[in-house]
Amino acid sequence: MIDIVIPGFGESIQEVQISQWLKKQGDYVDKDEDLVELESEKASQALPSPESGIIREIVHQNGSFVKIGELIARIEKADKPLSASNPAPVGDSRANVSPVPASTKDAARVMPAAERVLHENKLVASEVTATGPGGRLLKEDVVRHIATPKVPVIPRSTVVTPAAIHEFNEMINFGERIDDRKPMSMIRRTIANRLVEAQQTAALLTTFNEIDMTPVMDLRSKYKEVFEKKHGVKLGFMSFFAKASVEALKRFPAVNSQVEGNDVIFHNYCDIGIAIGGGKGLLVPILRSVEHMSFAQVERSIGHFADLAQQNKIQPTDLQGGTFTISNGGVYGSLLSTPIVNPPQSGILGLHSIQKRPIAVDDQVVIRPMMYVALTYDHRIVDGREAVQFLKTIKEVLEEPARLFLEV
Repeated sequence: MIDIVIPGFGESIQEVQISQWLKKQGDYVDKDEDLVELESEKASQALPSPESGIIREIVHQNGSFVKIGELIARIEKADKPLSASNPAPVGDSRANVSPVPASTKDAARVMPAAERVLHENKLVASEVTATGPGGRLLKEDVVRHIATPKVPVIPRSTVVTPAAIHEFNEMINFGERIDDRKPMSMIRRTIANRLVEAQQTAALLTTFNEIDMTPVMDLRSKYKEVFEKKHGVKLGFMSFFAKASVEALKRFPAVNSQVEGNDVIFHNYCDIGIAIGGGKGLLVPILRSVEHMSFAQVERSIGHFADLAQQNKIQPTDLQGGTFTISNGGVYGSLLSTPIVNPPQSGILGLHSIQKRPIAVDDQVVIRPMMYVALTYDHRIVDGREAVQFLKTIKEVLEEPARLFLEV
């Protein structure tokens, strides 16, 4: 028997949460196959099986909080069974296990607990909306689907009378109304604590501006094919904003600083966090020394972190540090927002949707692709004048991209 214990996640992390078992008790697992998803206060990652064998015992279930080094499962070393189906758990009879009516495609993404609830309620996976990582169907998804009332529709021709209303109410069967309580994930708890900390300790203020994206879009359209052919990565907008932020941070170093007690620490490097949506929510991996990175290196790094985020494989060290953050709410359709700084940083740049709007250019009304940008800053060390000029610098270098290369 092989003991599966919680590995170390870094010096500061003493406890993790079992986010989701990817295998159930009695299943066969190959060596290095992902066994369980673990979530710390900083990141989420999968724990692979150290050996091939059969899972004989799962000690802690989904949602449990466990200490580093604590036992969570036991695996019996074994060769892969010849049968296509997995062996039954110890003490269970195969004859007592009911088959689950799911297609091969569904089985690949339906979690074991969800399978049981589907079978018990005579449902198929395609009827339920999956919200789990990688499109997995969770038990919570099935329970939510069952609890959602199926309200009959009254035809338009029906005369609405008191008797008709009573009859309609009698037709409605809301079923069992369920409140599903579950512990907040460790990442979500950390995010909540840091956001509250930022609001309580910093004097936050937001200033806005707008950018005509025509020059950047024209430049990107002109060179995107040759850029991708040469560097093997697509040219996106984020590299332009990252390099523009470097230029603005050089001119206004207070935005690239942090408060520590009664001191202000100024950073002579630009470690920029890029907010990325992943399987477990929003993560902010850090691009180190962006001032020394090329456009291709920025795009390649963002793509790499985006892939890791979708697979829940970003490491805690990828999220530590950072002197400034860029958050792009525009990818989700946001037109305008006030982002909150990530302590102990002093500034965060919020990007938004690009929309064609009429603007005045040389006393003529023209239609241009415009983006609102927002800078939230710590007013304790960043003056309003500096914040406004910081955003103005972002606007100037993006409306004249040649400034990025000439550093003017």
